[in-house]
Amino acid sequence: MTVHATTLEAIVAMAFVTYLTRVAGMLLVRGDRTALRGRAKAAMDAIPPVMFVTIIAPTLLVTGWPETLAGLLAAAASMRLPLLGTIIVGVVAVALLRLGFGMAAVP
Repeated sequence: MTVHATTLEAIVAMAFVTYLTRVAGMLLVRGDRTALRGRAKAAMDAIPPVMFVTIIAPTLLVTGWPETLAGLLAAAASMRLPLLGTIIVGVVAVALLRLGFGMAAVP
């Protein structure tokens, strides 16, 4: 197996850029130096739910009715429950709906 210098350089550069994007947020809002207020604080507070939605949404919309309905139930539960409670509602709902739709053994 041969390793081309260009390929190795591309891999190292991509790893470095990935590392920078992960660390940049922590460095920008570290300690007392930067206090977020107003819209910037609201934007940073919105990141965890947005990331959760971007991970879950494709599964809800592509896999079938039980998952879609369970996602809607979990979304409704998220208005009143903390994240762990919402996840439990979603998992239980998808299990029961799969049983109800006769899809207990989904790959």
